[in-house]
Amino acid sequence: MNVKQFFRLLKINHVLAKHRLDDIIQATHLIRPLRYLSYLSPYRITHRKTVPLGERIRLALQELGPIFVKFGQLLSTRRDLLPDDIADALAKLQDQVAPFDSDTALQLIRETYGEKELDHYFSHIDDKPLASASIAQVYAATLTDGQDVILKLVRPGIEKTIKHDVALLYTIANLAERYWSEGKRLHPVEVVSELEKNLFDELDMLREASSASQLKRNFEDTDLLYVPDINWSLTKSKLLVQERVYGIPIGDIDALRAKNVNLERLAEIGVEIFFTQIFKHSFFHADMHPGNIMVDASDPENPKYVAIDFGIMGTLAQDDQRYLADNFLAFFNHDYRRVAELHIESGWVPADTRLDEFEAAIRSVCEPIFAKPLKEISFGHLLLRLFQTARRFNMEVQPQLVLLQKTLLNIEGLGRQLYPDLDLWQTAKPILEQWMKERVSISSAFKTLQQEAPQWLHTLPELPRLLHDVSQQAQAGKLMVNLSNKDLKQIERSLHRSQRHTLKAISGATFFISATIIAYFDTRHGIAGLPVMSWLLGIAGSILLFSSFKQP
Repeated sequence: MNVKQFFRLLKINHVLAKHRLDDIIQATHLIRPLRYLSYLSPYRITHRKTVPLGERIRLALQELGPIFVKFGQLLSTRRDLLPDDIADALAKLQDQVAPFDSDTALQLIRETYGEKELDHYFSHIDDKPLASASIAQVYAATLTDGQDVILKLVRPGIEKTIKHDVALLYTIANLAERYWSEGKRLHPVEVVSELEKNLFDELDMLREASSASQLKRNFEDTDLLYVPDINWSLTKSKLLVQERVYGIPIGDIDALRAKNVNLERLAEIGVEIFFTQIFKHSFFHADMHPGNIMVDASDPENPKYVAIDFGIMGTLAQDDQRYLADNFLAFFNHDYRRVAELHIESGWVPADTRLDEFEAAIRSVCEPIFAKPLKEISFGHLLLRLFQTARRFNMEVQPQLVLLQKTLLNIEGLGRQLYPDLDLWQTAKPILEQWMKERVSISSAFKTLQQEAPQWLHTLPELPRLLHDVSQQAQAGKLMVNLSNKDLKQIERSLHRSQRHTLKAISGATFFISATIIAYFDTRHGIAGLPVMSWLLGIAGSILLFSSFKQP
C-alpha cells in the first residue's frame, strides 16, 4: 500500500465513522488497527444511529465519490448477497455529480478538433451541460449543417482517479476474500474486477459508439427500439458525437398518460426488447434505468423505446444463454427437478450436490410464489430467492451474470411501474419457446455445420502430426497437464454435455439404420405405410444427428 492509498484509507475511515458505520470499521481487517479511534469519534455524540443502515451506507458511498457510487450501484444488483433493506437503499444511488467547469470542457473540445476546425464543424455549443455523471459530461450542440447533436466528453483526470480507487478496492476485496467467512464463495475480487472492466469500458467513447451502432443494427428491422446515429467523423476516444434524440422520459408517467400512450403495450415492448437482446442477439443494453430511456409517443398505440447512453453493454456465452433459457422455462413449468439438474450441469452448484435435497429446497421457494396470480409474481425476485436458497448448497457467484441480473430487475421494475398488471411470463414465454425451437431446428444445425466446416478443414490435415507429437511426449514422460479447480469443473461439465450429444448421435444413427432397413424391405414387398414410416424415421435421425454436431 502506497502513501496515497493510506491517506485515502484514512478518508474512508473518517466517512464511515461520520455515518456511524462502526460495525464495518471493526469488521474490516484493513481498517481494524484504526477501530479504537472510532470510539473517540465526536460523531458518536453528534450522529445517532437513527437513520437506517442502508441509508447510512448510501450516504457514505455518495460522499466517498463517483467510483464508490458506481460500486454501490453494482452491489445494489446483488440481492443474493445483501439484505433487501440495504439493496433497496443502494438502488437509490444516482450517478449525478457536480459538473466540471464548462470553460474546461470547451477547452478540451478545442484541443480535440483544433481552434479553426471547431468553427468548421459546429455552429453552436451550449455553455451549460445537459447532464453530468461520474465518467462524462454531456453538452447539446448544433452542427454547421443544422443537425442537433450531443457531445459526451470524458471528465478530465478521471482515469487517474479510477486507477487509485480501484486499486484500493482490490486491496479491501483481497482481504475480505482471505478473512471473511463468505469471501471465497462470493468472490469479492471478481466483483471488483467486473466493476473495473465496466468503468474502463465507459472511458472509451469509440467503444460506446461501436456498441450503439451494433445495437442499432440488431433492431433495424423492428419498430421496438430506436438508437441514435453516431457521427463517426467527429467521434474520438474521449469525445462522442451522436444524434440528439427527443422524447418523453419513460419515468414521467403523467406525461405519457397525457399523450394517451398505451402503457400496457409499452410495458410489454420493454420485456420483448430485453428477451430479444438476451436470446436472439446475446448482446444487451445493461443500463436500462429510467434515465437512459425515452419514449417516442408519435403513435400512442404503438410507442417506441428510444435508448441513450451505451457505456455499459453485456454479452452472454452460448452455454449461459442456453442454461438461462432452460431455467426460465423449467421455472414456470414447475419442473423443479430440471431446475436443480441445470444448476448442477452448469457448475453453478457443486457436482456432488444431492439432487433430491436441492430439488426440495427449490420447491419450497417456488411453490408459495406460484400460489399467487401470475401477474403478481416478480420474475427477478424469484431468481434472487432461488440464488439465496442455493447459497446453502455452496452455489458460487456467477460474475458473468451480474449485468444480466441488474438489467432484468431494471426492466421488470420499469414494466410494473408502467403497467402494474404486467404479466411478464405471458410476454416472455413465446420468445423463449421460439428461441428454443430455432436452436434445435435443421436450419440451425446446417448453420452450425457451415460455421464449423472451415475450422475442421484447417485442423484435419494437422491432426495426425498433433497426435504423433502427443504420443511421443507421453512415451518420453514429458507430457505435463496442469489443471485448476476451474478447469476440472469445466471438464466435468463438458463430459456431461458430451454424453448427451453422444446419446443423440447414437439415437440418430439408430433411426437412420431403421429407416434404411424399412426402405429396403418396402422395395421387396411393397407394404402400404412403410415409405411414410421410413421417411419419418429419416427426418428424426437427421435432426438428432445434426443437433449432436453442435458444440458441446
